[in-house]
Amino acid sequence: MSDMDVFAAMGIAGFGKKPKQRQLDPNRFEKNKRTEAGTPASAPSAAVKAEEDAAAQAASSAPAASQPKSEEAASDSEDVGPPPPPAGAQEDDGAEEPEFDASDDDADDLQLPISHELILKDHTKVVSALTMDPSGARVVSGSHDYDCKLWDFGGMDWRCKPFKTWEPAGSYYIHDVKFSNDGQQFLVISGTTQAKLYDRDGEELATYIKGDPYIRDMKNTSGHVAELTACAWHPKDPQTFITSSVDSTIRIWDVEDKRKQKTVIVVKSKERGARTKVNACAYSPDGSLIGGACMDGALHMWQTKSNFVRPSMTIEGAHAKGTETGSLVFSVDGRTVLTRGGDDTVKLWDLRSFKKPIVTRPGLATLYPHTNAIFSPDHKLIVTGAGATTKGGKGHLLFLNRDTLETVRDLEVESTPVKVYWHSKINQILTGLSNGQICVLYSPDMSVNGAKLPLNKGPPRKPTVEDMSDAAAAPTIITPHALPMFRDSEVGRSTKRKREKERMDPRKSHRPDLPVTGPGRGGRVGASATQHVVQNLVRDTTRDEDPREALLKLAATADENPVWTAAWRANQPKPVFAPVEDEGEGEEKK
Repeated sequence: MSDMDVFAAMGIAGFGKKPKQRQLDPNRFEKNKRTEAGTPASAPSAAVKAEEDAAAQAASSAPAASQPKSEEAASDSEDVGPPPPPAGAQEDDGAEEPEFDASDDDADDLQLPISHELILKDHTKVVSALTMDPSGARVVSGSHDYDCKLWDFGGMDWRCKPFKTWEPAGSYYIHDVKFSNDGQQFLVISGTTQAKLYDRDGEELATYIKGDPYIRDMKNTSGHVAELTACAWHPKDPQTFITSSVDSTIRIWDVEDKRKQKTVIVVKSKERGARTKVNACAYSPDGSLIGGACMDGALHMWQTKSNFVRPSMTIEGAHAKGTETGSLVFSVDGRTVLTRGGDDTVKLWDLRSFKKPIVTRPGLATLYPHTNAIFSPDHKLIVTGAGATTKGGKGHLLFLNRDTLETVRDLEVESTPVKVYWHSKINQILTGLSNGQICVLYSPDMSVNGAKLPLNKGPPRKPTVEDMSDAAAAPTIITPHALPMFRDSEVGRSTKRKREKERMDPRKSHRPDLPVTGPGRGGRVGASATQHVVQNLVRDTTRDEDPREALLKLAATADENPVWTAAWRANQPKPVFAPVEDEGEGEEKK
């Protein structure tokens, strides 16, 4: 017999008052639904149209119920019926086949989470760096407005604002950000020579050293001597990461050692000067290979167990010379490499026959050098962005077939997509746009948490009289130039909740004790019984003593037993002073 049966037999329905549960709006995701033609958003419009046709037919067929069966069958064959009748359903499918079935087939076959979108707008310039932590709870973005921003889906409200914004390197662009595999820290790569490490809350942990720019041999410098371009974490070792730079090196770092790198990979070019810019770097999934894409068009691969004197595999002219390769990505099996070049191409390479690309897709407009390409979580598709053809025009997010690089789905977005990130755990696609927006594509059915969390919180609560009285009783003092430790939280954000939390804290809500006078009061002993004891524990009497008298006490001892001036008695002349006459004697002589 279960516990609930026992409670029912005893007449107990429950314990205490049942908490009131807030009912969420079932149509809360509809306002974020994409309405672009060709996406799953076109299916509901067809369904609504079919329902309207069905209602119209039902209204017209009601007065004609007394007609013969032959006429009724004829009218059914002419008019489109509601979905339940088989004949009407078949004709309806046939009528709407080019639009309705195509979108359904795409949604069923591809399983793309692109039916809804959430816009995160806080940057003012192009979003040049974008990543998420492994759990899919937080987003780190970097931009050409010099700012890094931390977004938390769980703590975000309907305004969709970041919970922290800071400038990692002053007036330098942010080139790359990467979360570690455990999600506890992330790297920020800016236009400076130094990489910076932060914890997941945005607090700086380390700034790695820069090298000596006057040393010609790059192996003898402790760090990079030119602008950084990209970074990558080791897939197996959370204490190791690599950085690439314009100084023609890829450096392997230990997280704990910020004074010097572990190893230097000097990239040698066939160009004059034997140097080139390394634009992208990456680890293979098993950590056995390090890949680098260079400005001279070459693509290099190094074995991590080698001495890095020369690459184990090289392709000269993988991309056009003088163009910046935006990304270098390994497939999950470690056999295929995907590159997004600045020459408007996407190329797939097979490491087993590393001579020419398997397939090439040209004609993808590249307006920003950090434009990347990624694999989908199932590795059946490749996602990349194509720039707008006109100034201020729409950009295109392309879903390409991995085998042929043919366009499977072309998604139109507000402006040029630069960074794309598809998180496999929450099944949502983040796209950093050139207008400073971050577009989060998701599906209420296929996606988990992420962009769905702010909408699950419901609409904001209307302010009450108590809220207004609290605000009037405790006005906010704005101090924009205060130090971070003394700076209050953002004005108008969670101040009431903070006050309620402090009210529950016994230490913060405790009133300071009033001074006690007399023998004692309220269980506390007065100052008359305790003050002299406390003052005599450590008593400093130097303030109460005359310094001249203190020195004259030692005058007799110094004359009897001089320690430092004993030799002066033998070789110093004895002073002879003129006699002092009294004033009375002087007047008598006159």
